[in-house]
Amino acid sequence: MTKGLRTDVTAAERVVVKVGSSSLTTSRGGIAQDRIDALVDALATRRAAGTEIVLVSSGAIATGFAPLGLRTRPRDLATQQAAASVGQGLLVARYTEAFGRHGFRVAQVLLTLDDVTRRSHYRNAYRTMARLLELGVVPIVNENDSVATEEIRFGDNDRLAALVAHLVHADLLVLLSDVDGLYDGDPRRPGTARVEEVRGDADLEHVSLGRSGRSGVGTGGMATKVEAARIATAAGVPVVLSDAADAGRALAGERVGTHFHRTGRRRPTRLLWLAHATTPRGRLRLDNGAVRAVCERRASLLPAGIVAVDGSFEVGDPVDLVDPEGRTVARGLVNFDARELPDLLGRSTRDLARELGPAYEREVVHRDDLVLIPERDRTIAHT
Repeated sequence: MTKGLRTDVTAAERVVVKVGSSSLTTSRGGIAQDRIDALVDALATRRAAGTEIVLVSSGAIATGFAPLGLRTRPRDLATQQAAASVGQGLLVARYTEAFGRHGFRVAQVLLTLDDVTRRSHYRNAYRTMARLLELGVVPIVNENDSVATEEIRFGDNDRLAALVAHLVHADLLVLLSDVDGLYDGDPRRPGTARVEEVRGDADLEHVSLGRSGRSGVGTGGMATKVEAARIATAAGVPVVLSDAADAGRALAGERVGTHFHRTGRRRPTRLLWLAHATTPRGRLRLDNGAVRAVCERRASLLPAGIVAVDGSFEVGDPVDLVDPEGRTVARGLVNFDARELPDLLGRSTRDLARELGPAYEREVVHRDDLVLIPERDRTIAHT
């Protein structure tokens, strides 16, 4: 009987599920095998029904705590990477055993930011994931914490999961947390209520988001989960945010947790990643005319509309386009080095080509390599 179930959940043929460290750990911070077993039981039930599953799992660093004699999450990157190096293999071994009891194989897939921002990398990542799913394997995805530096980190697995959902053309993203959904305030305080359905930004106007989770082992909070949900739903992927203890019910389409409805359609992959998975290497300050051309007419950015250049960047790097007040309005891949641009500002491409040659009759940022950044996408992570 399917009456009352969420139809976009029950109809999903390919699902990305993300689980955080706080949903897998004991009170002492180590990974709890019974929690892994319960999660895998829920995933295997949906997988046995024919749905392809991709699991984005945190927990490598937490799994490395005990073997290294660490009591709490280390603060320095080197020790975090050491813990991840020790813990990642142990974590995948636990998943291998748990899924194996249900007759399913798993594969470890470790990603860095480069794997989803460089075209050749993400195309290869897609082919690998697609082939694994075709072979009936459950990919276990995590950020490659052992080698990622502060400059090339995703920062949290919620955003990684949203990008992976887009990468593999998923029909659904399920974010499993240590709370049973999104609340309009701190769920530990009386008077707060769970938000059951989110169909757009208007449903979030009264919501106050915290910065961190309950435990000391994770890096994400509710703000990162809402940001991930916005990324996914804007690209046409609905999201369910639920307590990990309710994973089975969430995957069955029951009305648990918070249901984020899709708000847009699938976007070109590189534009989604340009907006949400890149760190700008510099800023181009635009005059008002250029802001209107870029934002309203969706035109390319030409040298004539730029009044200042900040940062050190090279051809092909992402840069932010800011208005005269310094507010980011777009992000794009730049066609000039930072050292070249100052001599070109305010000049027409025709004049530049006549004086410097035809190579200078080109856009600073082509419209095909440019994505608008709505204000809500720039501020939600800091709410």
